Amino acid sequence: MPKKRWQRLLLEASLILAVILGAQYWQTRGLPEGVAPPLVGVLTDGSPARVGAGDTATLVAFWSTWCPVCKAEEGNIVSVAKDHRVISVAMQSGDAATVSKHLKEREIDLPALVDADGRHAANWRVRGVPTHFVVDGAGNIRFRVVGYATTWGLKARLWWAENFPA
Repeated sequence: MPKKRWQRLLLEASLILAVILGAQYWQTRGLPEGVAPPLVGVLTDGSPARVGAGDTATLVAFWSTWCPVCKAEEGNIVSVAKDHRVISVAMQSGDAATVSKHLKEREIDLPALVDADGRHAANWRVRGVPTHFVVDGAGNIRFRVVGYATTWGLKARLWWAENFPA
């Protein structure tokens, strides 16, 4: 392939990467960094939910029953939960009975922290769903992802948070 063609391909790839990184930066602006905000409550299965120092790396996934993108990625979150700690937060999706019914209907075997009034979402400055945070074992937010997230992308971020302390 001629040198000019390689230069053009490299330039185009660089521009695409710049657009992707710029969009990611724009989407995550204003989301918390550093020490994770408190997230304490009871999951739909009755178990306690909390994020903080002393825990293993955790994926905190904000979603809603009415969100089509959340429905498209729910299998990814369930797959991640098989190997990693996940706290699923059902934002503005009704009460515990409504959220539990939704999870059962969708055959999702993953309890959720019900955030009917959006209090937890506001505390984490979540403006839209889905929004994901990877919190390391020391309670620090290591990664923030807004929008559709792949299984391998989430698992890679969790692996990094577990193996490379901040």
